[in-house]
Amino acid sequence: MRVLLPPSETKKSGGGNSRFKADNLSFSAELTETRKAVRAALETLSKNEDEAIKALKLGKKSASEIGHNLTLHEQTTLPAIDRYTGVLFDAIGLNEMDPASRQWINSNVYIQSALFGLINASDEIPAYRLSASSRLPILTEPLKKTWIKAHSNIKIKQQLVLDLRSKEYASLAPFADAYSLEVYTREADGSKKALNHFNKAAKGDLIKRMAQSNVEFANITELLLWSNSQKLDIVCEDKTLQFVTNLGAPKRS
Repeated sequence: MRVLLPPSETKKSGGGNSRFKADNLSFSAELTETRKAVRAALETLSKNEDEAIKALKLGKKSASEIGHNLTLHEQTTLPAIDRYTGVLFDAIGLNEMDPASRQWINSNVYIQSALFGLINASDEIPAYRLSASSRLPILTEPLKKTWIKAHSNIKIKQQLVLDLRSKEYASLAPFADAYSLEVYTREADGSKKALNHFNKAAKGDLIKRMAQSNVEFANITELLLWSNSQKLDIVCEDKTLQFVTNLGAPKRS
């Protein structure tokens, strides 16, 4: 199966001993040329700090991150799943994972980057600043349209695809046969309420459970059977999984 994640705007700095090599990223045959074009446009934009702050929608605290965009080739790298930080990635709990669970992550999880396109969790990347909503005036087309065209060459056949990306990042590379996930909590009266703050934490926790179980789902039926064995409240309607979690549930007296 393939699990698709959004990136996060926050990223760890630094890295290991390896320098960034774009040709080593996944889907190089389909995405290399677009990756080069987006990177060149981002580097050119980032040379003008005022323009970059506006186009990348940066605040004062994050303005210094523009420098990452100008040193991509010089930076050391981290696996993408380690580079990104925040609620979703914290909930996956990489630091506590055993090798088998970590291997599951590397084999099944992919992340939708605004700079690199779809990449594997194990792909080595540098720190950067670019989001799906950013504007790169130098590109001949908007970032969204640029990536849609590039990803149209990627075919995911005979695999279950679980799409946990936000709508903004999913729009960069739509996959028609993917299953999306909606997260809810159960109200005191038994009704379901969509989660906001805990949405990402619930998705990260679900991935952690899958990795720890070391499961491979050939189809949606197998995923639902597994979730039932784990006492997870997941049902499927059309192409949407509805996951009811107790994260963020109201306290009962």
